[in-house]
Amino acid sequence: MSERIRIFDTTLRDGEQSPGCSMNLNEKLALARQLEKLGVDVIEAGFPVASEGDFESVRSVAEAVSEVSICGLARTGKLDIERAAQALESAAKPRIHTFIATSDIHLEHKLRMTREQVIEQVERAVSQARGYCDDVEFSAEDATRSDRDYLVQVFSVALEAGASTLNVPDTVGYTTPEEYAALIRYLREQIPGSEHAVFSVHCHNDLGLAVSNSLAAIMAGARQVECTVNGIGERAGNTSMEEVVMTMKTRPDVFHDLHTGVETREIYPASRLLSSITGVQVQPNKAVVGDNAFAHEAGIHQDGVLKATITYEIMTPESIGRASNELVLGKHSGRHAFRNRLLELGLDVLDDDFERAFKRFKDLADTKKVIYNEDIEVIVADSVVTCDERFELLDLTVTSGNATAPMASVAISVDGKPHKTVATGVGPVDAIFKAIAELTDTESELIRYQVHAVTAGLDAQGEVSVTIEENGRRVIGNGVHEDVMVASSRAYVHAINKLEWHKRRRDVNEPKGI
Repeated sequence: MSERIRIFDTTLRDGEQSPGCSMNLNEKLALARQLEKLGVDVIEAGFPVASEGDFESVRSVAEAVSEVSICGLARTGKLDIERAAQALESAAKPRIHTFIATSDIHLEHKLRMTREQVIEQVERAVSQARGYCDDVEFSAEDATRSDRDYLVQVFSVALEAGASTLNVPDTVGYTTPEEYAALIRYLREQIPGSEHAVFSVHCHNDLGLAVSNSLAAIMAGARQVECTVNGIGERAGNTSMEEVVMTMKTRPDVFHDLHTGVETREIYPASRLLSSITGVQVQPNKAVVGDNAFAHEAGIHQDGVLKATITYEIMTPESIGRASNELVLGKHSGRHAFRNRLLELGLDVLDDDFERAFKRFKDLADTKKVIYNEDIEVIVADSVVTCDERFELLDLTVTSGNATAPMASVAISVDGKPHKTVATGVGPVDAIFKAIAELTDTESELIRYQVHAVTAGLDAQGEVSVTIEENGRRVIGNGVHEDVMVASSRAYVHAINKLEWHKRRRDVNEPKGI
């Protein structure tokens, strides 16, 4: 019988730790529902003890998602595990994931603990977590730089205390495929009762080896892969979920009798939703989900694909849920036709979210003659994460030219009350941002401004991403509109709203990684 490789998605926890990629509650819920549709086995929803915001996120995801295991991260401290358990009280399938570092580097410089003290912490923490739920995962942080025999001791204690999943993280992206596979085999051979545990791998991409290391570990007996959509995460990112899943699906001759439960046609919608939420675009040559992943420019390649796609494509765009760049609807289309097209694209949008998306579609159809599937996708992504925010763009008028000083008239709702101002700048975007900064009283600094066309054509929607920073906090805002100036305004306001959200959160400066 085919054996299942569990997909543990940590986009909402480790992925969110990418600089500027923090998400508000509505955004997390939208992504969690998409991950449920995707068919991942576990969603790591956050680190409950880190802040009230993280606690609420885990609690809300646990209430909203029932078909997937919901996991909360916790260090081995008593309070960490208590908070994780409280956040998961309503989860249909709760999992507590507790961790502590095991490398001598971390013991000496970070924890300042002895090996014996760490083992005591592991036994107590896993036992405590096991008292709250049956599904407990233990991770040995920086496992790939830890002494092998000591790892055997630590994991043996965790297993005996009640852990059912043993995670072997490559926390700093240090190991190589052969080395990692050998470590997994060694642990499985040396840990008493290892046949009763699921071995998990959590790799970082500092040397570009996260996916290779994860696949090598699977071949060595690991049965859970911890990964993120688009490979986002701290530093160089985490293992890319879509690359692991599609490698296994594309090469069954290599991964004999192994499969995941992922509905691959939901991969591209998940990728697009995450990009829309964070404002971080996928690099064009990114495997599986990049814009160029199914593009062919060379004449020889084009000729081959026209004759038989298998000549240069080892998977199809449809297999990951990527729609062809075709006309789908027009300004005369009604709600029924719009809803049917959403279902064809795998976009299940209900109630208020549907009404917002439909209104946005009709507005776009009045100004853009050709509407593509990609247009529909960004409209929906922009609609389903809408939430009550302090600032809202009401009106924008811009004048600019080679003989005219750029000027922007901007109206914004601040806490429900309209405010308006006019500003000039060295360019139209500069004028807009100066006006918005005045109305929102932000002291943030603009770090990056990027524009991306959603589809081809002069009337393509512009997707703008804005990175700003204030007091060491960096966030990314995103905006979409057929008018790039409007998209820029939305992106800047979105980013400022994120800063406001962070100001309301009571963050606790605690370490957040494995």
